Amino acid sequence: MSKDNRPLSPHLQIYRLPMLAWLSISHRITGMFLSIAVILLPAWLWLIAEGEESYASTHTIINAWYGQVFLFAVSFSLVFHTLSGIRHLIWDTGFNLDVRGAEKSGYLVIVLTILLTTLIWWSAFKKIVGGLA
Repeated sequence: MSKDNRPLSPHLQIYRLPMLAWLSISHRITGMFLSIAVILLPAWLWLIAEGEESYASTHTIINAWYGQVFLFAVSFSLVFHTLSGIRHLIWDTGFNLDVRGAEKSGYLVIVLTILLTTLIWWSAFKKIVGGLA
């Protein structure tokens, strides 16, 4: 067999990652994103404390579409990372270590993340709209 006809080893364009791998990657990405958000939180509080003009510009940024997307991403990341962390703690006790149990808990994390994030935003929107009436 010549060197030109050898099969390539699987790479991401050919190999489909299992759901558990995607959840692991997502857990790490949300952790990094939350670390950035935690760094930005004191900066945001400092800008608010600077005075009325600084508060107005900060309020404008947060109410813009990109500010809302950022807040949604932070809340989604916080819920997902928390639930995924709880899942890892359950694994530390020795439960759900088989592939089937791990996949079931992974789907549960995804569904609960969507439900809880939706509930958080629905509740916040309801309080904001209710407070305006």
